Amino acid sequence: MTYCVGLLLNDGIVMLSDSRTNAGVDSIATFGKMHVWEQPGERALALATAGNLSLSQSVVALLREGFAGEDGKAHDMMQATSMFEAAGIVGAAIREVARRDGEGLKQQGVEPSLSMLLGGQIAGRPHELYMLYYAGNFIRATEDTPFLQIGEIKYGKPILDRVIQPDTPLVQAAKCALVSMDSTLRSNISVGPPLDLVVLPRDTQRFSLRKRITEQDSYFSSIRGLWGEGLRKVFATIPDPDWNL
Repeated sequence: MTYCVGLLLNDGIVMLSDSRTNAGVDSIATFGKMHVWEQPGERALALATAGNLSLSQSVVALLREGFAGEDGKAHDMMQATSMFEAAGIVGAAIREVARRDGEGLKQQGVEPSLSMLLGGQIAGRPHELYMLYYAGNFIRATEDTPFLQIGEIKYGKPILDRVIQPDTPLVQAAKCALVSMDSTLRSNISVGPPLDLVVLPRDTQRFSLRKRITEQDSYFSSIRGLWGEGLRKVFATIPDPDWNL
């Protein structure tokens, strides 16, 4: 299991992923799930992955190397002219990997699963955020739904629902993403650090921040302590019910 979140804001994009994978309680490992393509001033794209590790690694490898789609057309992330086209390229790579490996996994009793978040901007086009599914289809974040999540999403969603709006500043959005991740870490041991955080300001086509956050990171440690303490204080201020228990 994993947890990844992407935030689409007026000022740009924030994306955060964990890096824990497991094949049972005695097989825990760390693999980065955030992958970037960047040509400063021309394009900057980030892809966060969840699901079967072998499938996601194969998809990323195809995207790095370039590949021919079902129509024989060459696909290259660095040649996409829009984020919509880039999402289509990722979807084509997912379908190619599913065609090649999906049935074999099923024969071994493994149900193939894969989902991805793609965020970024190409010069002259709007910044956009997409969520892609195992079938290669995708949806786009909008002003009405300015964040997308994949993996173990339920624990980190409440804070996003209450805080994130399109006009949320990037720095506050990054803070909110970290609080969302902390809520997930506390409730699910299959999600774990280190974390990968990327921030892309609008119309720069350059990541202003690419940061790996470990358990020793002082700011993340302070968030974990202050958030828990703040929740307890707010809870204590809520009047007790007048029930006779």
